[in-house]
Amino acid sequence: MDILEAKKQVILAGKKLVEEGLIQRTWGNVSCRVSDTQFVITPSGRDYLSLTPEDIVLVTIQDLSYEGDVKPSSEKGIHAKCYQLREHVNFVIHTHQTYASIIGLSGMDVNMLPAESAAILGDCVPLAAYGLPGTKKLRSGVVDALLRAPEAKACLMLHHGALCVGEDMEDAFRVANELETVCKNKLAERFYQISGETAKSFASMAEYIVKTLEKGWEAPQLDAYDSVRAFGAIEMRPADGGAPVMVDLATAKPIDPTAACPDTASLHTAIYHKRENVNAIVHSKEEATLAASKMGRTVRPFLDDFAQIVGFTLRTAVYDPARPAASDRAVLHKLRYRDAVMLKSNGAICVGANEDEANAVKLVTEKGCKAFTAAEMYGRGKEYINTAESVLMRVVYKLKYSKKK
Repeated sequence: MDILEAKKQVILAGKKLVEEGLIQRTWGNVSCRVSDTQFVITPSGRDYLSLTPEDIVLVTIQDLSYEGDVKPSSEKGIHAKCYQLREHVNFVIHTHQTYASIIGLSGMDVNMLPAESAAILGDCVPLAAYGLPGTKKLRSGVVDALLRAPEAKACLMLHHGALCVGEDMEDAFRVANELETVCKNKLAERFYQISGETAKSFASMAEYIVKTLEKGWEAPQLDAYDSVRAFGAIEMRPADGGAPVMVDLATAKPIDPTAACPDTASLHTAIYHKRENVNAIVHSKEEATLAASKMGRTVRPFLDDFAQIVGFTLRTAVYDPARPAASDRAVLHKLRYRDAVMLKSNGAICVGANEDEANAVKLVTEKGCKAFTAAEMYGRGKEYINTAESVLMRVVYKLKYSKKK
Protein backbone atom coordinates (compact mmCIF):
# COMPACT_ATOMS: atom_id res chain seq x y z
CA MET A 1 0.00 0.00 0.00
CA ASP A 2 1.09 3.58 -0.67
CA ILE A 3 2.63 5.05 2.49
CA LEU A 4 0.47 8.20 2.52
CA GLU A 5 -2.70 6.17 2.00
CA ALA A 6 -1.66 3.81 4.82
CA LYS A 7 -1.13 6.78 7.12
CA LYS A 8 -4.57 8.13 6.27
CA GLN A 9 -6.09 4.72 7.04
CA VAL A 10 -4.37 4.69 10.43
CA ILE A 11 -5.63 8.19 11.26
CA LEU A 12 -9.17 7.23 10.24
CA ALA A 13 -8.99 4.09 12.36
CA GLY A 14 -7.79 6.06 15.38
CA LYS A 15 -10.75 8.40 15.16
CA LYS A 16 -13.09 5.47 14.72
CA LEU A 17 -11.66 3.77 17.83
CA VAL A 18 -12.41 6.87 19.88
CA GLU A 19 -15.90 7.29 18.42
CA GLU A 20 -16.82 3.67 19.12
CA GLY A 21 -15.41 3.77 22.66
CA LEU A 22 -12.83 1.04 22.02
CA ILE A 23 -10.05 3.18 23.52
CA GLN A 24 -9.73 6.04 26.02
CA ARG A 25 -7.33 8.96 25.95
CA THR A 26 -4.08 8.06 24.16
CA TRP A 27 -4.34 4.32 24.88
CA GLY A 28 -4.26 1.66 22.23
CA ASN A 29 -2.44 1.87 18.92
CA VAL A 30 -3.06 1.28 15.23
CA SER A 31 -0.83 0.16 12.38
CA CYS A 32 -1.02 -0.68 8.68
CA ARG A 33 1.39 -2.76 6.62
CA VAL A 34 2.85 -0.94 3.61
CA SER A 35 5.17 -3.70 2.36
CA ASP A 36 6.82 -6.95 3.39
CA THR A 37 9.41 -4.94 5.29
CA GLN A 38 7.62 -1.86 6.71
CA PHE A 39 4.46 -0.66 8.43
CA VAL A 40 3.14 2.67 9.67
CA ILE A 41 1.92 3.13 13.25
CA THR A 42 0.44 5.75 15.56
CA PRO A 43 2.88 7.82 17.66
CA SER A 44 3.46 7.39 21.37
CA GLY A 45 1.08 9.15 23.76
CA ARG A 46 -0.75 11.39 21.28
CA ASP A 47 -4.40 12.37 20.95
CA TYR A 48 -5.96 10.37 18.11
CA LEU A 49 -8.30 13.18 17.08
CA SER A 50 -5.46 15.59 16.27
CA LEU A 51 -3.16 13.29 14.27
CA THR A 52 -1.86 14.26 10.83
CA PRO A 53 0.03 12.10 8.29
CA GLU A 54 3.27 13.67 9.54
CA ASP A 55 2.59 12.19 13.00
CA ILE A 56 2.28 8.61 11.74
CA VAL A 57 5.62 6.78 11.89
CA LEU A 58 7.11 4.43 9.29
CA VAL A 59 8.76 1.46 11.05
CA THR A 60 10.91 -1.39 9.75
CA ILE A 61 9.44 -4.77 10.64
CA GLN A 62 12.74 -6.57 11.12
CA ASP A 63 14.56 -4.27 13.55
CA LEU A 64 11.88 -1.68 14.56
CA SER A 65 14.01 1.17 13.27
CA TYR A 66 12.41 4.44 12.18
CA GLU A 67 13.45 7.91 11.05
CA GLY A 68 12.48 11.35 12.29
CA ASP A 69 11.71 12.97 15.64
CA VAL A 70 8.25 11.46 16.18
CA LYS A 71 8.44 8.43 18.46
CA PRO A 72 6.26 5.47 17.41
CA SER A 73 4.01 3.60 19.83
CA SER A 74 5.87 1.68 22.51
CA GLU A 75 3.94 -1.42 21.35
CA LYS A 76 5.46 -1.31 17.87
CA GLY A 77 7.20 -4.62 18.56
CA ILE A 78 3.86 -6.40 19.00
CA HIS A 79 2.63 -5.03 15.68
CA ALA A 80 5.83 -6.12 13.94
CA LYS A 81 5.42 -9.64 15.31
CA CYS A 82 1.85 -9.78 14.01
CA TYR A 83 3.08 -8.94 10.50
CA GLN A 84 5.89 -11.46 10.76
CA LEU A 85 3.65 -14.27 12.03
CA ARG A 86 0.65 -13.60 9.78
CA GLU A 87 1.46 -12.92 6.13
CA HIS A 88 -2.19 -12.18 5.31
CA VAL A 89 -2.49 -9.53 8.05
CA ASN A 90 -2.23 -5.94 6.84
CA PHE A 91 -3.90 -4.04 9.68
CA VAL A 92 -3.51 -4.28 13.47
CA ILE A 93 -5.40 -2.46 16.21
CA HIS A 94 -4.73 -2.70 19.92
CA THR A 95 -7.80 -1.67 21.90
CA HIS A 96 -8.82 -1.18 25.51
CA GLN A 97 -12.42 -2.19 24.82
CA THR A 98 -14.36 -2.86 28.00
CA TYR A 99 -15.70 -6.41 27.79
CA ALA A 100 -12.64 -7.89 26.10
CA SER A 101 -10.48 -6.29 28.78
CA ILE A 102 -12.51 -7.65 31.68
CA ILE A 103 -13.06 -11.15 30.23
CA GLY A 104 -9.28 -11.45 30.13
CA LEU A 105 -9.44 -11.40 33.93
CA SER A 106 -11.00 -14.87 33.84
CA GLY A 107 -7.47 -16.16 33.27
CA MET A 108 -8.62 -18.38 30.38
CA ASP A 109 -8.73 -18.46 26.62
CA VAL A 110 -12.16 -17.82 25.09
CA ASN A 111 -13.28 -21.10 23.54
CA MET A 112 -16.49 -22.67 22.19
CA LEU A 113 -17.41 -19.67 20.07
CA PRO A 114 -20.69 -19.67 18.13
CA ALA A 115 -20.18 -20.56 14.46
CA GLU A 116 -20.93 -17.03 13.24
CA SER A 117 -18.37 -15.58 15.67
CA ALA A 118 -15.76 -18.22 14.89
CA ALA A 119 -16.05 -17.30 11.21
CA ILE A 120 -14.81 -13.81 12.13
CA LEU A 121 -12.48 -14.46 15.09
CA GLY A 122 -11.29 -18.02 14.56
CA ASP A 123 -12.15 -20.99 16.80
CA CYS A 124 -10.35 -19.58 19.85
CA VAL A 125 -9.36 -16.21 21.30
CA PRO A 126 -6.16 -16.88 23.27
CA LEU A 127 -5.18 -15.03 26.43
CA ALA A 128 -1.67 -13.54 26.55
CA ALA A 129 0.28 -13.50 29.81
CA TYR A 130 0.67 -10.15 31.57
CA GLY A 131 3.54 -7.77 31.08
CA LEU A 132 3.98 -4.08 31.77
CA PRO A 133 3.05 -1.84 28.81
CA GLY A 134 5.82 -1.48 26.24
CA THR A 135 7.94 -4.32 27.65
CA LYS A 136 9.47 -7.40 26.05
CA LYS A 137 7.50 -9.50 28.54
CA LEU A 138 4.22 -8.17 27.17
CA ARG A 139 5.38 -8.75 23.59
CA SER A 140 6.51 -12.27 24.41
CA GLY A 141 3.14 -13.08 25.97
CA VAL A 142 1.29 -11.94 22.86
CA VAL A 143 3.60 -13.90 20.54
CA ASP A 144 3.12 -17.07 22.60
CA ALA A 145 -0.66 -16.63 22.47
CA LEU A 146 -0.69 -16.09 18.70
CA LEU A 147 1.51 -19.14 18.15
CA ARG A 148 -0.78 -21.20 20.38
CA ALA A 149 -3.80 -20.28 18.26
CA PRO A 150 -2.46 -19.78 14.71
CA GLU A 151 -5.89 -19.14 13.19
CA ALA A 152 -7.00 -16.58 15.79
CA LYS A 153 -7.63 -13.02 14.63
CA ALA A 154 -7.87 -11.61 18.15
CA CYS A 155 -5.92 -12.00 21.35
CA LEU A 156 -6.82 -10.96 24.90
CA MET A 157 -4.05 -9.30 26.92
CA LEU A 158 -4.27 -9.95 30.66
CA HIS A 159 -4.83 -6.73 32.68
CA HIS A 160 -4.40 -4.74 29.49
CA GLY A 161 -6.84 -5.00 26.58
CA ALA A 162 -7.07 -6.79 23.25
CA LEU A 163 -5.24 -7.15 19.97
CA CYS A 164 -7.24 -7.47 16.74
CA VAL A 165 -5.84 -8.15 13.27
CA GLY A 166 -7.32 -8.14 9.79
CA GLU A 167 -6.62 -8.14 6.09
CA ASP A 168 -7.57 -4.44 6.07
CA MET A 169 -9.02 -1.79 8.37
CA GLU A 170 -12.63 -2.91 7.93
CA ASP A 171 -11.72 -6.50 8.71
CA ALA A 172 -9.81 -5.52 11.87
CA PHE A 173 -12.75 -3.46 13.12
CA ARG A 174 -15.14 -6.30 12.36
CA VAL A 175 -12.94 -8.49 14.56
CA ALA A 176 -12.88 -5.91 17.38
CA ASN A 177 -16.65 -5.46 17.38
CA GLU A 178 -17.37 -9.20 17.24
CA LEU A 179 -14.88 -9.78 20.04
CA GLU A 180 -16.73 -7.31 22.24
CA THR A 181 -20.04 -9.05 21.57
CA VAL A 182 -18.58 -12.48 22.34
CA CYS A 183 -16.97 -11.28 25.58
CA LYS A 184 -20.16 -9.56 26.72
CA ASN A 185 -22.07 -12.79 26.16
CA LYS A 186 -19.40 -14.81 27.98
CA LEU A 187 -19.77 -12.60 31.05
CA ALA A 188 -23.55 -13.05 30.98
CA GLU A 189 -23.03 -16.83 30.77
CA ARG A 190 -20.71 -16.72 33.77
CA PHE A 191 -23.28 -14.72 35.73
CA TYR A 192 -25.92 -17.36 35.04
CA GLN A 193 -23.51 -20.09 36.18
CA ILE A 194 -22.92 -18.50 39.58
CA SER A 195 -26.35 -17.00 40.22
CA GLY A 196 -28.87 -19.03 38.25
CA GLU A 197 -30.25 -15.71 37.03
CA THR A 198 -30.33 -14.03 33.63
CA ALA A 199 -28.40 -10.76 33.60
CA LYS A 200 -30.74 -7.90 32.77
CA SER A 201 -27.87 -5.40 32.65
CA PHE A 202 -24.37 -4.95 33.96
CA ALA A 203 -25.92 -3.19 36.95
CA SER A 204 -27.75 -6.38 37.91
CA MET A 205 -24.47 -8.31 37.85
CA ALA A 206 -22.69 -5.65 39.88
CA GLU A 207 -25.47 -5.52 42.47
CA TYR A 208 -25.35 -9.31 42.84
CA ILE A 209 -21.62 -9.22 43.56
CA VAL A 210 -22.08 -6.33 45.98
CA LYS A 211 -24.65 -8.31 47.96
CA THR A 212 -22.17 -11.17 48.36
CA LEU A 213 -19.41 -8.85 49.58
CA GLU A 214 -21.12 -5.87 51.15
CA LYS A 215 -20.72 -5.31 54.85
CA GLY A 216 -22.02 -2.57 57.09
CA TRP A 217 -24.51 0.18 56.42
CA GLU A 218 -25.54 2.22 53.41
CA ALA A 219 -24.82 5.94 53.54
CA PRO A 220 -27.50 8.54 52.71
CA GLN A 221 -27.77 9.47 49.04
CA LEU A 222 -26.14 12.69 47.83
CA ASP A 223 -27.18 14.65 44.75
CA ALA A 224 -24.41 14.37 42.15
CA TYR A 225 -22.93 17.66 40.93
CA ASP A 226 -20.12 18.26 38.44
CA SER A 227 -18.13 21.48 38.70
CA VAL A 228 -15.49 23.71 37.08
CA ARG A 229 -13.37 26.57 38.40
CA ALA A 230 -14.61 29.99 37.36
CA PHE A 231 -12.52 32.97 38.56
CA GLY A 232 -12.78 32.79 42.35
CA ALA A 233 -15.93 30.71 42.17
CA ILE A 234 -17.01 27.30 40.95
CA GLU A 235 -19.91 26.49 38.70
CA MET A 236 -21.72 23.43 40.08
CA ARG A 237 -24.00 21.62 37.63
CA PRO A 238 -26.46 18.86 38.57
CA ALA A 239 -25.12 15.71 36.92
CA ASP A 240 -28.62 14.75 35.78
CA GLY A 241 -29.35 18.19 34.30
CA GLY A 242 -30.80 21.36 35.74
CA ALA A 243 -29.72 24.90 36.45
CA PRO A 244 -26.11 25.43 37.58
CA VAL A 245 -25.25 27.01 40.93
CA MET A 246 -22.35 29.47 41.28
CA VAL A 247 -20.54 28.81 44.55
CA ASP A 248 -18.00 31.14 46.15
CA LEU A 249 -14.66 29.33 46.31
CA ALA A 250 -13.76 31.02 49.59
CA THR A 251 -16.97 30.40 51.53
CA ALA A 252 -18.42 27.31 49.80
CA LYS A 253 -21.78 29.13 49.73
CA PRO A 254 -23.92 30.03 46.70
CA ILE A 255 -23.20 33.50 45.36
CA ASP A 256 -26.95 33.92 44.92
CA PRO A 257 -28.27 33.77 48.51
CA THR A 258 -31.63 32.49 47.25
CA ALA A 259 -30.07 29.44 45.57
CA ALA A 260 -30.03 26.06 47.33
CA CYS A 261 -26.54 24.96 48.37
CA PRO A 262 -25.52 21.54 46.98
CA ASP A 263 -24.69 18.92 49.61
CA THR A 264 -21.16 18.56 48.27
CA ALA A 265 -20.34 22.26 47.77
CA SER A 266 -17.89 22.20 50.66
CA LEU A 267 -16.19 19.09 49.26
CA HIS A 268 -15.78 20.56 45.78
CA THR A 269 -14.26 23.79 47.13
CA ALA A 270 -11.97 21.82 49.46
CA ILE A 271 -10.63 19.80 46.52
CA TYR A 272 -9.96 22.94 44.48
CA HIS A 273 -8.13 24.53 47.43
CA LYS A 274 -6.01 21.43 48.02
CA ARG A 275 -5.32 20.51 44.38
CA GLU A 276 -4.31 23.62 42.44
CA ASN A 277 -3.93 21.59 39.24
CA VAL A 278 -7.57 20.46 39.39
CA ASN A 279 -10.01 22.62 37.43
CA ALA A 280 -12.89 20.19 36.94
CA ILE A 281 -14.71 17.63 39.08
CA VAL A 282 -17.16 14.96 37.92
CA HIS A 283 -19.38 13.05 40.35
CA SER A 284 -19.99 9.66 38.74
CA LYS A 285 -22.93 7.48 39.69
CA GLU A 286 -22.53 5.13 36.74
CA GLU A 287 -23.81 1.61 37.44
CA ALA A 288 -20.64 -0.32 38.29
CA THR A 289 -19.09 2.61 40.17
CA LEU A 290 -22.21 3.15 42.26
CA ALA A 291 -22.42 -0.56 43.05
CA ALA A 292 -18.75 -0.73 44.08
CA SER A 293 -19.12 2.33 46.31
CA LYS A 294 -21.75 0.54 48.41
CA MET A 295 -19.16 -1.91 49.71
CA GLY A 296 -17.06 0.67 51.49
CA ARG A 297 -13.86 -1.09 50.49
CA THR A 298 -10.84 -0.38 48.31
CA VAL A 299 -10.93 -1.32 44.62
CA ARG A 300 -7.56 -2.42 43.27
CA PRO A 301 -6.28 -2.04 39.70
CA PHE A 302 -7.26 -5.02 37.58
CA LEU A 303 -6.45 -3.09 34.39
CA ASP A 304 -3.34 -1.06 33.77
CA ASP A 305 -5.15 2.00 32.40
CA PHE A 306 -6.95 2.16 35.77
CA ALA A 307 -3.59 2.26 37.59
CA GLN A 308 -2.36 4.95 35.23
CA ILE A 309 -5.37 7.27 35.01
CA VAL A 310 -7.22 6.71 38.30
CA GLY A 311 -4.42 5.71 40.65
CA PHE A 312 -2.87 2.66 42.28
CA THR A 313 -6.00 2.18 44.42
CA LEU A 314 -9.53 3.56 44.50
CA ARG A 315 -10.43 4.13 48.15
CA THR A 316 -13.76 4.89 49.82
CA ALA A 317 -14.65 7.70 52.23
CA VAL A 318 -17.91 8.45 54.00
CA TYR A 319 -19.30 11.90 53.24
CA ASP A 320 -21.71 13.46 55.74
CA PRO A 321 -23.04 16.89 54.69
CA ALA A 322 -23.87 17.57 58.35
CA ARG A 323 -20.14 17.36 59.16
CA PRO A 324 -18.54 18.96 56.09
CA ALA A 325 -15.14 19.85 57.55
CA ALA A 326 -14.43 16.36 58.87
CA SER A 327 -15.89 14.76 55.74
CA ASP A 328 -13.78 16.99 53.48
CA ARG A 329 -10.61 15.95 55.31
CA ALA A 330 -11.51 12.27 55.02
CA VAL A 331 -12.12 12.52 51.29
CA LEU A 332 -8.99 14.58 50.62
CA HIS A 333 -6.88 12.05 52.54
CA LYS A 334 -8.13 9.17 50.43
CA LEU A 335 -7.86 11.17 47.20
CA ARG A 336 -4.18 11.89 47.84
CA TYR A 337 -1.94 10.87 44.88
CA ARG A 338 -5.06 9.73 43.02
CA ASP A 339 -7.58 11.23 40.60
CA ALA A 340 -10.71 9.53 41.96
CA VAL A 341 -12.20 8.58 45.32
CA MET A 342 -15.42 6.73 46.07
CA LEU A 343 -18.04 8.17 48.39
CA LYS A 344 -19.77 5.41 50.38
CA SER A 345 -23.00 4.46 48.55
CA ASN A 346 -22.62 7.48 46.24
CA GLY A 347 -20.35 6.56 43.35
CA ALA A 348 -17.07 8.38 42.81
CA ILE A 349 -15.59 11.86 42.66
CA CYS A 350 -13.27 12.17 39.64
CA VAL A 351 -10.91 15.11 39.12
CA GLY A 352 -8.87 16.52 36.26
CA ALA A 353 -7.04 19.55 34.93
CA ASN A 354 -10.06 20.15 32.69
CA GLU A 355 -13.47 18.62 31.99
CA ASP A 356 -12.07 16.29 29.34
CA GLU A 357 -9.56 14.82 31.79
CA ALA A 358 -12.11 14.51 34.59
CA ASN A 359 -14.49 12.69 32.26
CA ALA A 360 -11.68 10.37 31.15
CA VAL A 361 -11.08 9.50 34.81
CA LYS A 362 -14.81 8.85 35.16
CA LEU A 363 -14.86 6.45 32.20
CA VAL A 364 -11.81 4.53 33.37
CA THR A 365 -13.17 4.40 36.92
CA GLU A 366 -16.35 2.82 35.58
CA LYS A 367 -14.37 0.29 33.55
CA GLY A 368 -12.17 -0.46 36.56
CA CYS A 369 -15.22 -1.14 38.72
CA LYS A 370 -16.61 -3.40 36.00
CA ALA A 371 -13.27 -5.22 35.99
CA PHE A 372 -13.54 -5.66 39.77
CA THR A 373 -17.04 -7.13 39.33
CA ALA A 374 -15.87 -9.53 36.60
CA ALA A 375 -12.85 -10.65 38.62
CA GLU A 376 -15.12 -11.47 41.56
CA MET A 377 -17.49 -13.37 39.27
CA TYR A 378 -14.60 -15.59 38.19
CA GLY A 379 -13.28 -16.04 41.72
CA ARG A 380 -10.18 -13.98 40.95
CA GLY A 381 -10.80 -10.99 43.18
CA LYS A 382 -7.22 -11.02 44.45
CA GLU A 383 -5.60 -11.30 41.02
CA TYR A 384 -5.03 -7.57 40.59
CA ILE A 385 -1.86 -5.83 39.40
CA ASN A 386 0.64 -5.65 42.24
CA THR A 387 1.22 -2.37 44.04
CA ALA A 388 4.80 -1.82 42.86
CA GLU A 389 3.85 -2.12 39.19
CA SER A 390 0.70 -0.01 39.70
CA VAL A 391 2.69 2.80 41.31
CA LEU A 392 5.32 2.62 38.56
CA MET A 393 2.69 2.92 35.82
CA ARG A 394 1.00 5.80 37.64
CA VAL A 395 4.26 7.74 37.97
CA VAL A 396 5.26 7.15 34.34
CA TYR A 397 1.84 8.28 33.15
CA LYS A 398 1.79 11.46 35.25
CA LEU A 399 5.35 12.43 34.33
CA LYS A 400 5.35 11.37 30.70
CA TYR A 401 2.25 10.34 28.76
CA SER A 402 -0.28 12.72 30.31
CA LYS A 403 1.78 15.64 29.02
CA LYS A 404 1.70 14.41 25.39
CA LYS A 405 -2.00 14.14 24.65
